Amino acid sequence: MLLLYAAGMEPETDQSLWSRVFRPGWRSQTVFLIRLAVGLIFFTQGVLKYIDPNLGVDRFAKIGFPHPYFTAHFVGAFEMVCGFLVLIGLVTRIAAIPLLIVICTAIATTKVPELSRPNQGFWFMVSDARTDFSMLMSLLFLLVAGAGSWSVDSHLGSSSSAEEKNR
Repeated sequence: MLLLYAAGMEPETDQSLWSRVFRPGWRSQTVFLIRLAVGLIFFTQGVLKYIDPNLGVDRFAKIGFPHPYFTAHFVGAFEMVCGFLVLIGLVTRIAAIPLLIVICTAIATTKVPELSRPNQGFWFMVSDARTDFSMLMSLLFLLVAGAGSWSVDSHLGSSSSAEEKNR
């Protein structure tokens, strides 16, 4: 800090909520690849909850959710909207939060019960949960790192930073 002042430069003090949400913590372009995987997987799974009863209403009924028609479509809508937001990199950190809730619920309701089923157990559950675990870790990464430099967030973050510096 003192070196910055001595060199005539002021440290960045812009810590508003919006700047923290939009400004990527990690400015790499390769974050796009994580966003692409997460966004497309959640978006397509959300669509499938509407068009395929085996992946939507019937599956939610089998798991034991109350009101499976409403629940499947409610979750599907969140997956489509938040998946699309992650895909384009708009409010990525905020969009990751409902998706984290969805994936944690999916793990708790579909993977953890496999531990107590005959002929399944731990190693079966670990193998079956690999995609869910990958989505969980990727969402945590996006929550911490932000959307990266190839994103709407990055563009909005750089625009708001430039406007604040001109004030």
